[in-house]
Amino acid sequence: MTVTRSRVVGSGSYLPERCITNAELADRLETSDEWIRSRTGIGQRHVAADGELTSDLATRAARRALDHAEMTTDDIDLVVVATATPDLTFPATAAQVQANLDIHRGCAFDVQAVCTGFVYALAVADNFVQLGQSKGALVIGAETFSRILDWEDRGTCVLFGDGSGAVVLRPEEGDGTAADHGILSTHLHADGRHKDMLYVDGGPSTNQRAGLLRMEGREVFKHAVVNLAQAVDEALEVNGLTGDDVDWLVPHQANRRIIDATARKLGMTEEKIVLTIERHANTSAASIPLALSEATGDGRIKAGDMVLLEAMGGGFTWGSAMVRW
Repeated sequence: MTVTRSRVVGSGSYLPERCITNAELADRLETSDEWIRSRTGIGQRHVAADGELTSDLATRAARRALDHAEMTTDDIDLVVVATATPDLTFPATAAQVQANLDIHRGCAFDVQAVCTGFVYALAVADNFVQLGQSKGALVIGAETFSRILDWEDRGTCVLFGDGSGAVVLRPEEGDGTAADHGILSTHLHADGRHKDMLYVDGGPSTNQRAGLLRMEGREVFKHAVVNLAQAVDEALEVNGLTGDDVDWLVPHQANRRIIDATARKLGMTEEKIVLTIERHANTSAASIPLALSEATGDGRIKAGDMVLLEAMGGGFTWGSAMVRW
């Protein structure tokens, strides 16, 4: 049976120039480098410059992904941006990225699933490609979380950073088995009963201000371990695979302890996990594409590798994707 798959043919990323170390935060908060590293694995984070917008970050990553794919904007008819920190309430940040890239055809829209946003966006774009509605898709995760942090709350402000990552998808024919190149399956979940454990305390319909991030860290951790294990098992079972078949785990970079717990579930060693959290912190929807760009750029992820993506975010949302590179 011949099927159409969405193959990842390019990746790119962008990090703002300014970098804030744990030591710098310790100068103005009751915290320390040791405290942050031991609980999260984070050593530093990048922060967007004044006037540097989410769409600016997304556009830079998109251009690099297109260069890597050896494609031009003429090849793109779909732009999907995963973000919880859009430039404006509307229009969509994706529309601004589309304009920045001088693309005048196809469609552009945002997906908001917070830290799971990139997996959600990938699933949406994959459906477009499979149905023949897109011949070239840009899927971007971009965030400026520094704009919604309470910089006096050491429990949250030390965790997050700004950045963007992008991939280019193109249709490719396969035989419908796990040997195909491309996105083999995506698995999305949400449970809004837990929305008060990780949220931003503002919005146009609530109080007409952007608001700041609030989180119950311990509860989020407990749910993350359970939900991510479910998403990982689902991806393996649907594709008839085991943890041994996975060449690379590319997790959402939220907390090193959560990543380690997921790796143990798979029986994977650290050498098979793409880790960027120490240098990037939690960049929400940007974290997975940032990690993918790094690991493809340095040659770790190569054609034929089986790559498992997984993430969980506010909502709660969570999900996974199995991709044959």
